[in-house]
Amino acid sequence: MGCQTARVDGNGVTLTRLPVRSPAGFHDLVSGRLRGWPASLARGLLRVAEMPYTWAVLYRNGRFARGRSPVLRVPVPVVSVGNITAGGTGKTPMVAWLARWFLQRKLRVALVSRGYRAARAEGWNDEARELRQRLPDVPHLQHADRVAAARLAVERERAQVVLLDDAFQHRRIHRDLDIVLIDALQPFGFRHVLPRGLLREPLRGLGRADAVGLSRADAVSAEQRQELWRELRELAPQALPFEIAHHPAALINAQGTTRPAEVLAQQPVAAFCGIGNPDGFRHSLASLGCNVVAFRAFPDHHAFRSQDRVELEQWIARQPPVTALVCTCKDLVKFDVIQLAHRPLWALAVEIQFLSGQDQLETRLRSLVD
Repeated sequence: MGCQTARVDGNGVTLTRLPVRSPAGFHDLVSGRLRGWPASLARGLLRVAEMPYTWAVLYRNGRFARGRSPVLRVPVPVVSVGNITAGGTGKTPMVAWLARWFLQRKLRVALVSRGYRAARAEGWNDEARELRQRLPDVPHLQHADRVAAARLAVERERAQVVLLDDAFQHRRIHRDLDIVLIDALQPFGFRHVLPRGLLREPLRGLGRADAVGLSRADAVSAEQRQELWRELRELAPQALPFEIAHHPAALINAQGTTRPAEVLAQQPVAAFCGIGNPDGFRHSLASLGCNVVAFRAFPDHHAFRSQDRVELEQWIARQPPVTALVCTCKDLVKFDVIQLAHRPLWALAVEIQFLSGQDQLETRLRSLVD
């Protein structure tokens, strides 16, 4: 997987050369944009590996569907937010919106997640640390056994509602509302299951969803949205549909200082991220009106150790002068500095903005807690 690929823009101009092991390079490979016999051979090998993974997922789902694997309940409403693809679809802002919705109605809510790639020192992963900053008064329990964590949330935290983060494929716990987010920029994981594509399970699994939200819906045309919904309605005919955009809300640094996001409009910035969908972050920067003169994508959940910081500073020094360095809130929790290479380091905080379907979703939520 060490071969190289040239990234090309819409005018046919080569932008840079990226290794396939980078997020963008892997997407070029599995999407078919990377051509040549080495790429074809790599896709063939990934296709072979895809088959046993797909069989295992279908076998597991079938056991739950036939009642051979038990689905366990907790004595309060459970709402799950998940996706069907690996990578970012905007779950964290959606979870934060849901938590605030319940809090505004004077309900005690708790978050439960598996804690994928949690830091060993403190036991929290980057998404949990970001949610802890967004929702400091909401208890968050991370445990591989999410049923046990949900029960503990009810017993110890007296939760009246449990929110499951990234749990669509977690079948052991009963949920009263199963929300799945589909990223409009990368909706169907190149139509292959891991590792040949980005799907966590075959697309027909969307039939389990109670609600399907198209995130970053403003990033594609109305015609593209219509085509996406045509397919989504076939895959999840019973699901409540809604559309959301990611609205740039503010800038925040490692000390908690905030600034209006608009201060970077029309300003030259360098940006980096370690998330599953770098294109989503680029879209947020573009919607803010930033002039992104340099952009670097790291693998999802990247740790950003001291050597990475040194390399980032060297990278920034090679770029044209910029007003600031910008990352995501998920990345910022791994930094304890407010500057890199003598440039201010800001995270772009985003909030969801409903484009359609908000009233219907809120009606479903009210029906859970009335």
